[in-house]
Amino acid sequence: MEAAFLLPTFLTLVLLALQPVCLLYTQAVMESAAAQTARLMVTADAESDEACRAFALRRLAAVPDVSVFHAGGPLSWDIELTCAEETGGQVGVTIAGTARPLPIIGAFARAFGETNASGDVRLEVSVDYEGRPAWLEGDYETWIAMWDD
Repeated sequence: MEAAFLLPTFLTLVLLALQPVCLLYTQAVMESAAAQTARLMVTADAESDEACRAFALRRLAAVPDVSVFHAGGPLSWDIELTCAEETGGQVGVTIAGTARPLPIIGAFARAFGETNASGDVRLEVSVDYEGRPAWLEGDYETWIAMWDD
């Protein structure tokens, strides 16, 4: 009799703990991919947006293709790249995606964050990376010339 009551309660608690773990894992992979892509953008050519986008997608492949982690498949990530105006400037990477909440949590998904029409929770990460620190004076050629003397 007790098992008939405790087993469903225990399984419900496990499911309630599982969803945040899945979302946190996805968020961590998204942050890492955005940071690595931003660092790549500082050192890459200005015309290599597609290469940087492909790099980010390869990093995002670490997220399992399961709707609890990420809904829509491996190519459904929204990746926005903000390039620097000049070499060594600030770059930005924004990655967004959706995750389908478990049925038990789906009723409360709107309380967790932004949802779309099908009830998927929207996850978004934005990283800005400064390629040239503010304390560094002069242009790049002047700075390199100091080390050649």
